Formats: sequence, C-alpha cells, structure tokens
Amino acid sequence: MSYLTEKEIFQRTELLIGSDALARLRQLRVIIFGVGGVGSWCAESLVRSGIGSLTIVDSDHVCASNINRQLMATTETVGLAKVDVLRQRLLTINPSAEIIPLQRRFNAETADSFDLAGYDYIIDAIDSLKDKMLLIEMACDTKAQFFSSMGAARKMDPTHIQVDEFWKVHGDPLARTLRKRFNQQGRLPSRKFQCVFSDELLPNQGAPTDTVNGTLAHITAIFGFMLAGQVIKDAVARCSQKT
Repeated sequence: MSYLTEKEIFQRTELLIGSDALARLRQLRVIIFGVGGVGSWCAESLVRSGIGSLTIVDSDHVCASNINRQLMATTETVGLAKVDVLRQRLLTINPSAEIIPLQRRFNAETADSFDLAGYDYIIDAIDSLKDKMLLIEMACDTKAQFFSSMGAARKMDPTHIQVDEFWKVHGDPLARTLRKRFNQQGRLPSRKFQCVFSDELLPNQGAPTDTVNGTLAHITAIFGFMLAGQVIKDAVARCSQKT
C-alpha cells in the first residue's frame, strides 16, 4: 500500500486542523527520549497525526516483559532493538516520514551528542531518575517546547490521567522525588513545563520486588497519546496565531 499519498493518509487530519497546520506538522522536528510503554505510543500517535520528522532514542532491546504494554513488543520482536522495530512500524504508517532511530542512552556521558536545540519539540519518557533530571535541565535551556511523562506504573483507572505544570503535579511519587532532588541540588529547571501524570497509586498485588512495578497497556498508551496531544495542540495553536 506504499503507493498511497500523504494527502490520502492525512485527509481526516486535514479536515480537522486545516491544510496550513498539517503542512506545519510535516515540517516539525520532534525527538522522543525513551520508547517503552509511554514513548512508543507517543511516537505512533505523532506519526499518525502527520509529524514529518521524528527521532526516537532508546538503548534497549525488546524483551518478553515488554509485550504487555509496549507498541512494538511482540513474541516476534523479542531480542531486537526497540528503535529499529519501532521505526519499521512507523514507516508502514507514513513511508514519507523521516524516522531517525538512535540506539543509545541519554545520560551525562552522551548528552552532548544530542543537538537538542535543533528540535521544535522534546519529549521525555525516560525511566531513570538521574537521566530524567538531566534531560529536564537541558531541554528547559533550549527554545524547544518540552513535555515530560511522570510515572505510569501502578495505575489502572485512566480517568486519573491529567496534565499540569511540573511544580503543580500532585499524587505522583516520581514528580515529588524529582522536585526534592532539584531543590536539594539548588539547581532548578530554567522554565516551567507541562507533565502528563496520574494521581492514582495502587499497591502491587503480585510477588514483591524492589525494582519493578506493575503496569498496564491502556495506562501507558494514554500517557503516550496525551504527550502526543500536547505536541499537536501546541503546534496547531501556534500555526493559528501566525495566520
């Protein structure tokens, strides 16, 4: 079906947002850090909405425990690099999109290799607390619009998922820990940014573990879709302001 044109693929998108906004989405450069349970669904939603250039960053390979919640994780993709499998899927949605897979971790050693200033939108779906803090700091120092995902584990009720400014996020242990660490270091993000979060927190009912929490696909997917929604809403609004 690769003979389909972008006009055909995005006709319903154009009907809602208009031709100018759709053209703007094609021009945007977006980068997602972490394409697991949240980031993979965010990536799919962005490409289905018409984003023309998407960079996906993740160092991991698909494993069996990913299958319950990650878009590209199936029994046939276990062992493959997440960014490569996801790229293949995204290109089946829009073969004309520029999908750049970077199979490496964002951390203090690699941070300078990412040209964050070259993107219009930066999306944080990182699990590591230390790496997440670094990305928040660096992204806030750019002119790019920045959106971050808080914790999506130990949740079941999608009606608790919401969006708010980082310092106003409530009921989320990850946000609380991040704020505490920032305050302890005396080095706060240079500007405000919006977060997707849920104030629900359930106990794990299975065998206890110190490092892993239970997760469900409908929650991680909605987190990802809401991140994508923030990008699309912001981009369309900016396009409207220029016309």
